[in-house]
Amino acid sequence: MACGRDHGALHRTFNKLRNNFILPRASINQTSWAKLKALTLPHPDPKQHEAVLRYVERNVALPVKCVVIQVLFYYFYFSNWFDNVTRLKPAYNQILPQDFVFSTVRSLFIFYVLLNAAVAFLLIRMKHLPLMWVRNTAYCSSLLDALFLAALTVVTGGSGSILFWVFLGLILRNSISHPETLPQISLNLLTSACFVLGGTMEIVMRRVEVGLLDKTVRTALEQGPQEINAEPFLLRTFLLLLVAACCYGLQLLKERQRRIEEEARESALRQEQLHATGRLAAEIAHQLKNPLGIINNAAFTLQRTVKEGKTITQQIQIIREEVDRSDRILTELMGYARLNEGRVEKLDVVQEMETAIGQVFPDGARYETELFRDYANDLPALLAQRVHFSEILVNILQNAREALNGAGKIWISIKVDDHYSLRIDVQDNGPGIPPDKVTRIFEAYFTTKEKGSGLGLSIVKHNTEMYNGKVEVRSTEGEGTLFTVKLPSKTVIKFRK
Repeated sequence: MACGRDHGALHRTFNKLRNNFILPRASINQTSWAKLKALTLPHPDPKQHEAVLRYVERNVALPVKCVVIQVLFYYFYFSNWFDNVTRLKPAYNQILPQDFVFSTVRSLFIFYVLLNAAVAFLLIRMKHLPLMWVRNTAYCSSLLDALFLAALTVVTGGSGSILFWVFLGLILRNSISHPETLPQISLNLLTSACFVLGGTMEIVMRRVEVGLLDKTVRTALEQGPQEINAEPFLLRTFLLLLVAACCYGLQLLKERQRRIEEEARESALRQEQLHATGRLAAEIAHQLKNPLGIINNAAFTLQRTVKEGKTITQQIQIIREEVDRSDRILTELMGYARLNEGRVEKLDVVQEMETAIGQVFPDGARYETELFRDYANDLPALLAQRVHFSEILVNILQNAREALNGAGKIWISIKVDDHYSLRIDVQDNGPGIPPDKVTRIFEAYFTTKEKGSGLGLSIVKHNTEMYNGKVEVRSTEGEGTLFTVKLPSKTVIKFRK
Protein backbone atom coordinates (compact mmCIF):
# COMPACT_ATOMS: atom_id res chain seq x y z
CA MET A 1 0.00 0.00 0.00
CA ALA A 2 2.90 2.36 0.75
CA CYS A 3 4.32 1.72 -2.68
CA GLY A 4 0.91 2.50 -4.20
CA ARG A 5 0.71 5.81 -2.33
CA ASP A 6 4.27 6.70 -3.34
CA HIS A 7 3.49 5.90 -6.96
CA GLY A 8 0.36 8.07 -6.82
CA ALA A 9 2.26 10.97 -5.26
CA LEU A 10 5.00 10.66 -7.91
CA HIS A 11 2.40 10.61 -10.64
CA ARG A 12 0.73 13.76 -9.30
CA THR A 13 4.12 15.49 -9.04
CA PHE A 14 4.84 14.66 -12.68
CA ASN A 15 1.47 16.07 -13.74
CA LYS A 16 2.20 19.33 -11.90
CA LEU A 17 5.59 19.64 -13.59
CA ARG A 18 4.02 18.95 -16.95
CA ASN A 19 1.24 21.51 -16.41
CA ASN A 20 3.62 24.17 -15.05
CA PHE A 21 6.52 23.81 -17.50
CA ILE A 22 5.92 21.54 -20.46
CA LEU A 23 2.45 22.74 -21.42
CA PRO A 24 3.30 26.48 -21.16
CA ARG A 25 6.29 25.93 -23.44
CA ALA A 26 4.07 24.10 -25.89
CA SER A 27 1.63 26.99 -25.69
CA ILE A 28 4.44 29.43 -26.51
CA ASN A 29 5.39 27.35 -29.55
CA GLN A 30 1.78 27.31 -30.67
CA THR A 31 1.56 31.09 -30.25
CA SER A 32 4.71 31.60 -32.34
CA TRP A 33 3.37 29.28 -35.02
CA ALA A 34 0.04 31.13 -35.00
CA LYS A 35 1.82 34.47 -35.56
CA LEU A 36 3.82 32.95 -38.43
CA LYS A 37 0.72 31.35 -39.91
CA ALA A 38 -1.01 34.75 -39.89
CA LEU A 39 1.57 35.89 -42.48
CA THR A 40 0.77 33.08 -44.91
CA LEU A 41 -1.78 33.13 -47.69
CA PRO A 42 -4.45 30.40 -47.65
CA HIS A 43 -4.86 27.90 -50.44
CA PRO A 44 -7.00 29.50 -53.15
CA ASP A 45 -10.25 28.02 -54.32
CA PRO A 46 -9.38 25.62 -57.19
CA LYS A 47 -12.01 27.01 -59.54
CA GLN A 48 -11.01 30.62 -58.88
CA HIS A 49 -7.32 29.78 -59.29
CA GLU A 50 -8.03 28.03 -62.57
CA ALA A 51 -9.93 31.09 -63.79
CA VAL A 52 -7.02 33.37 -62.83
CA LEU A 53 -4.50 31.15 -64.63
CA ARG A 54 -6.74 31.04 -67.69
CA TYR A 55 -7.03 34.81 -67.85
CA VAL A 56 -3.48 35.84 -66.91
CA GLU A 57 -1.36 33.07 -68.41
CA ARG A 58 -3.42 32.01 -71.42
CA ASN A 59 -5.46 35.06 -72.41
CA VAL A 60 -2.90 37.79 -71.59
CA ALA A 61 0.65 36.47 -71.16
CA LEU A 62 0.52 34.01 -74.06
CA PRO A 63 -0.47 36.57 -76.78
CA VAL A 64 2.04 39.09 -75.40
CA LYS A 65 4.84 36.53 -75.56
CA CYS A 66 3.87 35.65 -79.14
CA VAL A 67 4.34 39.28 -80.16
CA VAL A 68 7.61 39.60 -78.21
CA ILE A 69 9.00 36.42 -79.78
CA GLN A 70 8.25 37.74 -83.28
CA VAL A 71 9.98 41.03 -82.49
CA LEU A 72 13.01 39.25 -81.05
CA PHE A 73 13.16 36.93 -84.04
CA TYR A 74 13.38 39.94 -86.35
CA TYR A 75 16.09 41.66 -84.30
CA PHE A 76 18.12 38.47 -83.85
CA TYR A 77 18.17 37.39 -87.50
CA PHE A 78 17.17 40.31 -89.76
CA SER A 79 18.55 43.52 -88.19
CA ASN A 80 21.90 44.95 -87.18
CA TRP A 81 20.75 45.54 -83.59
CA PHE A 82 23.83 43.81 -82.15
CA ASP A 83 26.38 44.80 -84.76
CA ASN A 84 27.78 47.47 -82.44
CA VAL A 85 29.12 44.79 -80.11
CA THR A 86 31.92 44.18 -82.63
CA ARG A 87 32.79 47.77 -83.38
CA LEU A 88 35.99 47.56 -81.29
CA LYS A 89 36.89 44.08 -82.44
CA PRO A 90 40.08 45.16 -84.35
CA ALA A 91 41.50 46.42 -81.06
CA TYR A 92 41.27 42.94 -79.53
CA ASN A 93 43.63 40.08 -80.04
CA GLN A 94 40.87 37.43 -79.86
CA ILE A 95 37.10 36.95 -80.01
CA LEU A 96 35.06 39.42 -77.98
CA PRO A 97 33.09 37.99 -75.03
CA GLN A 98 30.09 39.95 -76.33
CA ASP A 99 30.26 37.94 -79.57
CA PHE A 100 30.18 34.72 -77.62
CA VAL A 101 27.35 35.89 -75.34
CA PHE A 102 25.29 37.12 -78.28
CA SER A 103 25.71 33.82 -80.12
CA THR A 104 24.71 31.95 -76.96
CA VAL A 105 21.63 34.09 -76.40
CA ARG A 106 20.58 33.60 -80.03
CA SER A 107 20.90 29.83 -79.61
CA LEU A 108 18.98 29.91 -76.34
CA PHE A 109 16.26 31.85 -78.12
CA ILE A 110 15.47 28.79 -80.25
CA PHE A 111 15.05 26.62 -77.15
CA TYR A 112 12.99 29.36 -75.53
CA VAL A 113 10.62 29.41 -78.50
CA LEU A 114 10.25 25.62 -78.51
CA LEU A 115 9.57 25.46 -74.77
CA ASN A 116 6.99 28.24 -75.03
CA ALA A 117 5.29 26.35 -77.84
CA ALA A 118 4.91 23.38 -75.46
CA VAL A 119 3.63 25.70 -72.72
CA ALA A 120 1.12 27.24 -75.15
CA PHE A 121 -0.15 23.78 -76.11
CA LEU A 122 -0.73 22.88 -72.44
CA LEU A 123 -2.42 26.18 -71.62
CA ILE A 124 -4.74 25.97 -74.61
CA ARG A 125 -5.82 22.49 -73.47
CA MET A 126 -5.90 23.37 -69.76
CA LYS A 127 -9.58 22.39 -69.45
CA HIS A 128 -8.59 18.78 -70.07
CA LEU A 129 -5.64 18.79 -67.65
CA PRO A 130 -5.47 18.54 -63.84
CA LEU A 131 -5.08 21.85 -62.05
CA MET A 132 -1.74 20.74 -60.59
CA TRP A 133 -0.31 20.34 -64.09
CA VAL A 134 -1.51 23.79 -65.10
CA ARG A 135 -0.08 25.38 -61.95
CA ASN A 136 3.30 23.72 -62.44
CA THR A 137 3.30 24.70 -66.12
CA ALA A 138 2.62 28.34 -65.24
CA TYR A 139 5.34 28.27 -62.58
CA CYS A 140 7.94 26.83 -64.98
CA SER A 141 6.87 29.26 -67.70
CA SER A 142 7.39 32.24 -65.37
CA LEU A 143 10.82 30.96 -64.33
CA LEU A 144 11.76 30.36 -67.98
CA ASP A 145 10.79 33.92 -68.86
CA ALA A 146 12.92 35.29 -66.02
CA LEU A 147 15.97 33.25 -67.10
CA PHE A 148 15.71 34.30 -70.74
CA LEU A 149 15.15 37.91 -69.68
CA ALA A 150 18.36 37.68 -67.62
CA ALA A 151 20.20 36.50 -70.75
CA LEU A 152 18.86 39.46 -72.71
CA THR A 153 19.89 41.77 -69.86
CA VAL A 154 23.53 40.72 -70.31
CA VAL A 155 23.62 41.97 -73.92
CA THR A 156 21.48 45.10 -73.38
CA GLY A 157 23.39 46.97 -70.71
CA GLY A 158 23.28 44.75 -67.63
CA SER A 159 21.86 46.30 -64.48
CA GLY A 160 21.23 49.56 -66.37
CA SER A 161 19.20 47.84 -69.09
CA ILE A 162 15.71 49.06 -69.84
CA LEU A 163 14.62 45.44 -69.44
CA PHE A 164 14.71 46.05 -65.68
CA TRP A 165 11.12 47.31 -65.95
CA VAL A 166 10.11 44.02 -67.54
CA PHE A 167 11.36 42.26 -64.39
CA LEU A 168 8.91 44.39 -62.40
CA GLY A 169 6.15 43.25 -64.73
CA LEU A 170 7.14 39.61 -64.19
CA ILE A 171 6.89 40.07 -60.42
CA LEU A 172 3.40 41.54 -60.74
CA ARG A 173 2.38 38.66 -62.99
CA ASN A 174 3.80 36.09 -60.54
CA SER A 175 1.88 37.65 -57.66
CA ILE A 176 -1.41 37.40 -59.53
CA SER A 177 -0.94 33.94 -61.06
CA HIS A 178 0.43 32.28 -57.92
CA PRO A 179 -1.64 33.45 -54.91
CA GLU A 180 0.04 31.04 -52.50
CA THR A 181 2.83 31.75 -50.06
CA LEU A 182 5.62 29.38 -51.09
CA PRO A 183 5.18 29.47 -54.89
CA GLN A 184 4.84 33.26 -54.99
CA ILE A 185 7.76 34.07 -52.69
CA SER A 186 10.10 31.52 -54.27
CA LEU A 187 9.25 32.62 -57.82
CA ASN A 188 9.69 36.33 -57.09
CA LEU A 189 12.98 35.70 -55.30
CA LEU A 190 14.20 33.65 -58.27
CA THR A 191 13.10 36.43 -60.65
CA SER A 192 15.07 38.98 -58.63
CA ALA A 193 18.04 36.61 -58.59
CA CYS A 194 17.87 36.38 -62.39
CA PHE A 195 18.18 40.16 -62.62
CA VAL A 196 21.18 40.09 -60.28
CA LEU A 197 22.71 37.28 -62.33
CA GLY A 198 22.27 39.18 -65.60
CA GLY A 199 23.75 42.36 -64.16
CA THR A 200 26.68 40.52 -62.60
CA MET A 201 27.50 38.64 -65.81
CA GLU A 202 27.48 41.91 -67.77
CA ILE A 203 29.98 43.44 -65.31
CA VAL A 204 32.23 40.40 -65.55
CA MET A 205 32.01 40.50 -69.37
CA ARG A 206 33.11 44.14 -69.44
CA ARG A 207 36.10 43.46 -67.23
CA VAL A 208 37.15 40.54 -69.40
CA GLU A 209 36.90 42.73 -72.51
CA VAL A 210 39.03 45.43 -70.95
CA GLY A 211 41.65 42.82 -70.09
CA LEU A 212 41.77 41.68 -73.74
CA LEU A 213 42.57 45.17 -75.09
CA ASP A 214 46.04 46.22 -76.16
CA LYS A 215 47.83 48.22 -73.55
CA THR A 216 47.66 51.44 -75.61
CA VAL A 217 43.93 51.16 -76.24
CA ARG A 218 43.23 50.16 -72.65
CA THR A 219 45.12 53.21 -71.41
CA ALA A 220 43.20 55.47 -73.76
CA LEU A 221 39.88 54.07 -72.59
CA GLU A 222 40.84 54.46 -68.93
CA GLN A 223 41.75 58.11 -69.51
CA GLY A 224 38.51 58.81 -71.39
CA PRO A 225 35.11 59.62 -69.86
CA GLN A 226 33.72 56.85 -67.68
CA GLU A 227 30.17 55.59 -68.01
CA ILE A 228 28.22 56.18 -64.84
CA ASN A 229 24.98 54.28 -64.09
CA ALA A 230 22.21 56.73 -63.15
CA GLU A 231 20.48 54.04 -61.07
CA PRO A 232 22.85 51.89 -59.03
CA PHE A 233 22.66 48.13 -59.26
CA LEU A 234 21.82 47.63 -55.60
CA LEU A 235 19.01 50.18 -55.73
CA ARG A 236 17.31 48.39 -58.61
CA THR A 237 17.67 45.04 -56.85
CA PHE A 238 16.15 46.49 -53.70
CA LEU A 239 13.28 47.93 -55.74
CA LEU A 240 12.50 44.46 -57.17
CA LEU A 241 12.39 42.94 -53.69
CA LEU A 242 10.31 45.84 -52.39
CA VAL A 243 7.72 45.44 -55.16
CA ALA A 244 7.55 41.69 -54.48
CA ALA A 245 7.01 42.32 -50.75
CA CYS A 246 4.36 44.98 -51.44
CA CYS A 247 2.44 42.67 -53.77
CA TYR A 248 2.48 39.91 -51.17
CA GLY A 249 1.47 42.31 -48.40
CA LEU A 250 -1.45 43.68 -50.40
CA GLN A 251 -2.71 40.17 -51.09
CA LEU A 252 -2.34 39.32 -47.41
CA LEU A 253 -4.35 42.39 -46.33
CA LYS A 254 -7.02 41.70 -48.94
CA GLU A 255 -7.34 38.08 -47.81
CA ARG A 256 -7.51 39.11 -44.16
CA GLN A 257 -10.29 41.61 -44.92
CA ARG A 258 -12.15 38.93 -46.89
CA ARG A 259 -11.91 36.55 -43.95
CA ILE A 260 -13.23 39.16 -41.52
CA GLU A 261 -16.20 39.94 -43.75
CA GLU A 262 -16.94 36.26 -44.36
CA GLU A 263 -16.79 35.43 -40.65
CA ALA A 264 -19.05 38.37 -39.86
CA ARG A 265 -21.61 37.21 -42.43
CA GLU A 266 -21.50 33.62 -41.17
CA SER A 267 -21.73 34.69 -37.55
CA ALA A 268 -24.77 36.85 -38.30
CA LEU A 269 -26.37 34.02 -40.26
CA ARG A 270 -25.88 31.52 -37.46
CA GLN A 271 -27.11 33.95 -34.85
CA GLU A 272 -30.22 34.64 -36.89
CA GLN A 273 -30.89 30.92 -37.37
CA LEU A 274 -30.45 30.23 -33.68
CA HIS A 275 -32.79 33.02 -32.66
CA ALA A 276 -35.46 32.02 -35.19
CA THR A 277 -35.33 28.37 -34.20
CA GLY A 278 -35.39 29.23 -30.51
CA ARG A 279 -38.52 31.33 -30.90
CA LEU A 280 -40.19 28.66 -33.05
CA ALA A 281 -39.32 25.86 -30.62
CA ALA A 282 -40.62 27.80 -27.62
CA GLU A 283 -43.90 28.59 -29.38
CA ILE A 284 -44.46 24.99 -30.54
CA ALA A 285 -43.60 23.52 -27.16
CA HIS A 286 -45.84 25.98 -25.34
CA GLN A 287 -48.81 25.30 -27.61
CA LEU A 288 -48.49 21.50 -27.40
CA LYS A 289 -47.73 21.15 -23.70
CA ASN A 290 -51.04 22.69 -22.69
CA PRO A 291 -53.29 20.11 -24.41
CA LEU A 292 -51.00 17.30 -23.29
CA GLY A 293 -51.38 18.51 -19.72
CA ILE A 294 -55.15 18.51 -20.04
CA ILE A 295 -55.12 14.99 -21.53
CA ASN A 296 -52.85 13.75 -18.75
CA ASN A 297 -55.07 15.22 -16.01
CA ALA A 298 -58.20 13.82 -17.60
CA ALA A 299 -56.65 10.37 -17.89
CA PHE A 300 -55.53 10.51 -14.25
CA THR A 301 -59.01 11.53 -13.07
CA LEU A 302 -60.62 8.88 -15.21
CA GLN A 303 -58.28 6.24 -13.87
CA ARG A 304 -59.25 7.11 -10.29
CA THR A 305 -63.00 7.35 -10.82
CA VAL A 306 -63.81 4.37 -13.03
CA LYS A 307 -64.33 0.99 -11.59
CA GLU A 308 -61.39 -1.35 -11.62
CA GLY A 309 -61.59 -2.90 -15.03
CA LYS A 310 -58.47 -4.51 -16.33
CA THR A 311 -58.90 -3.50 -19.94
CA ILE A 312 -59.78 0.15 -19.41
CA THR A 313 -57.11 0.72 -16.78
CA GLN A 314 -54.46 -0.71 -19.11
CA GLN A 315 -55.59 1.61 -21.90
CA ILE A 316 -55.58 4.60 -19.57
CA GLN A 317 -52.08 3.66 -18.42
CA ILE A 318 -50.94 3.52 -22.03
CA ILE A 319 -52.37 7.01 -22.58
CA ARG A 320 -50.49 8.38 -19.58
CA GLU A 321 -47.21 6.73 -20.61
CA GLU A 322 -47.44 8.16 -24.12
CA VAL A 323 -48.33 11.57 -22.74
CA ASP A 324 -45.28 11.42 -20.45
CA ARG A 325 -43.07 10.45 -23.38
CA SER A 326 -44.45 13.30 -25.48
CA ASP A 327 -43.87 15.65 -22.57
CA ARG A 328 -40.20 14.65 -22.40
CA ILE A 329 -39.84 15.28 -26.11
CA LEU A 330 -41.40 18.71 -25.74
CA THR A 331 -39.20 19.45 -22.75
CA GLU A 332 -36.20 18.69 -24.95
CA LEU A 333 -37.70 20.87 -27.68
CA MET A 334 -38.06 23.71 -25.21
CA GLY A 335 -34.34 23.53 -24.75
CA TYR A 336 -34.11 25.10 -28.19
CA ALA A 337 -35.73 28.19 -26.73
CA ARG A 338 -32.39 28.93 -25.07
CA LEU A 339 -30.84 29.36 -28.49
CA ASN A 340 -31.89 32.99 -28.78
CA GLU A 341 -30.32 33.73 -25.41
CA GLY A 342 -26.79 32.88 -26.52
CA ARG A 343 -24.40 34.59 -28.91
CA VAL A 344 -22.39 33.08 -31.76
CA GLU A 345 -18.67 33.59 -31.15
CA LYS A 346 -15.41 32.86 -32.90
CA LEU A 347 -14.04 30.09 -30.70
CA ASP A 348 -10.45 28.95 -30.28
CA VAL A 349 -10.85 25.16 -30.25
CA VAL A 350 -7.66 24.46 -28.30
CA GLN A 351 -8.51 27.05 -25.66
CA GLU A 352 -12.03 25.65 -25.28
CA MET A 353 -10.63 22.13 -24.92
CA GLU A 354 -8.23 23.24 -22.19
CA THR A 355 -11.11 24.97 -20.38
CA ALA A 356 -13.18 21.78 -20.56
CA ILE A 357 -10.26 19.74 -19.25
CA GLY A 358 -10.00 22.13 -16.31
CA GLN A 359 -13.68 21.62 -15.53
CA VAL A 360 -13.63 17.82 -15.77
CA PHE A 361 -10.20 17.34 -14.17
CA PRO A 362 -9.81 20.17 -11.61
CA ASP A 363 -6.44 20.43 -9.89
CA GLY A 364 -7.89 19.85 -6.43
CA ALA A 365 -9.64 16.58 -7.38
CA ARG A 366 -6.34 14.67 -7.81
CA TYR A 367 -7.56 12.28 -10.45
CA GLU A 368 -4.88 9.76 -11.36
CA THR A 369 -5.59 10.20 -15.05
CA GLU A 370 -2.90 10.86 -17.66
CA LEU A 371 -3.86 13.19 -20.49
CA PHE A 372 -2.00 13.10 -23.80
CA ARG A 373 -2.64 16.08 -26.05
CA ASP A 374 -2.05 16.26 -29.80
CA TYR A 375 -3.16 19.61 -31.24
CA ALA A 376 -2.52 20.52 -34.87
CA ASN A 377 -1.04 23.93 -35.65
CA ASP A 378 -3.36 24.94 -38.49
CA LEU A 379 -6.70 24.75 -36.68
CA PRO A 380 -9.44 27.07 -37.98
CA ALA A 381 -11.73 28.98 -35.66
CA LEU A 382 -15.21 27.61 -34.94
CA LEU A 383 -18.27 29.84 -35.16
CA ALA A 384 -20.72 28.60 -32.53
CA GLN A 385 -22.29 29.40 -29.19
CA ARG A 386 -19.73 28.77 -26.46
CA VAL A 387 -22.16 26.85 -24.26
CA HIS A 388 -23.00 24.37 -27.03
CA PHE A 389 -19.39 23.55 -27.83
CA SER A 390 -18.49 23.40 -24.14
CA GLU A 391 -21.26 20.87 -23.53
CA ILE A 392 -19.85 18.65 -26.28
CA LEU A 393 -16.33 18.64 -24.85
CA VAL A 394 -17.27 18.43 -21.18
CA ASN A 395 -19.69 15.52 -21.64
CA ILE A 396 -17.24 13.47 -23.71
CA LEU A 397 -14.38 14.07 -21.25
CA GLN A 398 -16.64 13.36 -18.30
CA ASN A 399 -17.78 10.12 -19.92
CA ALA A 400 -14.14 9.07 -20.36
CA ARG A 401 -13.30 10.00 -16.75
CA GLU A 402 -16.22 7.99 -15.39
CA ALA A 403 -15.33 5.01 -17.60
CA LEU A 404 -11.79 5.04 -16.16
CA ASN A 405 -13.10 5.51 -12.63
CA GLY A 406 -10.62 8.36 -12.18
CA ALA A 407 -7.49 6.36 -13.08
CA GLY A 408 -6.21 5.62 -16.58
CA LYS A 409 -5.10 7.29 -19.80
CA ILE A 410 -6.93 9.63 -22.16
CA TRP A 411 -5.64 10.66 -25.58
CA ILE A 412 -7.01 13.94 -27.00
CA SER A 413 -6.40 14.85 -30.63
CA ILE A 414 -7.60 17.91 -32.56
CA LYS A 415 -6.81 18.32 -36.24
CA VAL A 416 -8.23 19.48 -39.55
CA ASP A 417 -10.10 16.80 -41.46
CA ASP A 418 -11.42 16.72 -45.02
CA HIS A 419 -13.25 19.79 -46.36
CA TYR A 420 -11.61 22.04 -43.76
CA SER A 421 -13.61 20.55 -40.88
CA LEU A 422 -12.50 20.03 -37.29
CA ARG A 423 -11.93 16.51 -36.03
CA ILE A 424 -11.78 15.93 -32.27
CA ASP A 425 -10.79 12.47 -31.01
CA VAL A 426 -11.05 11.48 -27.33
CA GLN A 427 -9.85 7.96 -26.57
CA ASP A 428 -9.54 6.16 -23.25
CA ASN A 429 -8.14 2.79 -22.18
CA GLY A 430 -11.14 1.92 -20.02
CA PRO A 431 -13.26 -1.24 -20.00
CA GLY A 432 -15.05 -0.33 -23.22
CA ILE A 433 -18.74 -0.62 -24.14
CA PRO A 434 -20.50 -3.93 -24.86
CA PRO A 435 -21.26 -4.34 -28.59
CA ASP A 436 -25.02 -4.64 -28.00
CA LYS A 437 -25.07 -1.24 -26.27
CA VAL A 438 -22.85 0.77 -28.62
CA THR A 439 -25.71 1.50 -31.01
CA ARG A 440 -27.85 2.91 -28.17
CA ILE A 441 -25.14 4.96 -26.49
CA PHE A 442 -26.50 8.29 -27.84
CA GLU A 443 -30.13 7.65 -26.94
CA ALA A 444 -31.67 9.95 -24.35
CA TYR A 445 -31.92 8.46 -20.83
CA PHE A 446 -29.84 5.44 -21.84
CA THR A 447 -26.81 4.75 -19.62
CA THR A 448 -24.47 1.87 -18.86
CA LYS A 449 -23.51 3.32 -15.47
CA GLU A 450 -25.20 2.78 -12.11
CA LYS A 451 -25.38 6.53 -11.61
CA GLY A 452 -26.15 8.98 -14.34
CA SER A 453 -29.04 10.62 -16.15
CA GLY A 454 -28.20 9.16 -19.55
CA LEU A 455 -28.39 12.60 -21.16
CA GLY A 456 -24.68 13.48 -21.50
CA LEU A 457 -23.95 11.73 -24.80
CA SER A 458 -27.41 12.56 -26.08
CA ILE A 459 -26.55 16.24 -25.60
CA VAL A 460 -23.26 15.67 -27.44
CA LYS A 461 -25.07 14.18 -30.42
CA HIS A 462 -27.76 16.86 -30.31
CA ASN A 463 -25.32 19.80 -30.23
CA THR A 464 -23.03 18.27 -32.85
CA GLU A 465 -25.79 17.63 -35.35
CA MET A 466 -27.20 21.10 -34.72
CA TYR A 467 -24.03 22.51 -36.34
CA ASN A 468 -24.24 20.01 -39.21
CA GLY A 469 -21.56 17.82 -37.66
CA LYS A 470 -21.52 14.21 -36.56
CA VAL A 471 -20.24 12.14 -33.66
CA GLU A 472 -19.04 8.55 -33.89
CA VAL A 473 -18.00 5.96 -31.32
CA ARG A 474 -15.79 2.89 -31.60
CA SER A 475 -15.29 0.62 -28.64
CA THR A 476 -13.65 -2.68 -27.87
CA GLU A 477 -14.37 -4.40 -24.59
CA GLY A 478 -11.29 -4.51 -22.40
CA GLU A 479 -9.36 -2.01 -24.57
CA GLY A 480 -11.23 1.28 -24.42
CA THR A 481 -13.48 3.65 -26.32
CA LEU A 482 -12.87 6.29 -28.99
CA PHE A 483 -15.27 9.19 -29.54
CA THR A 484 -14.85 11.24 -32.73
CA VAL A 485 -16.56 14.59 -33.22
CA LYS A 486 -16.48 16.25 -36.65
CA LEU A 487 -17.59 19.86 -36.92
CA PRO A 488 -17.35 21.91 -40.11
CA SER A 489 -15.74 25.28 -39.49
CA LYS A 490 -18.27 26.76 -41.92
CA THR A 491 -21.73 25.32 -41.84
CA VAL A 492 -25.42 26.00 -41.98
CA ILE A 493 -27.05 25.02 -38.71
CA LYS A 494 -29.17 21.92 -38.89
CA PHE A 495 -31.95 20.92 -36.54
CA ARG A 496 -33.31 17.49 -35.88
CA LYS A 497 -36.68 16.56 -37.17
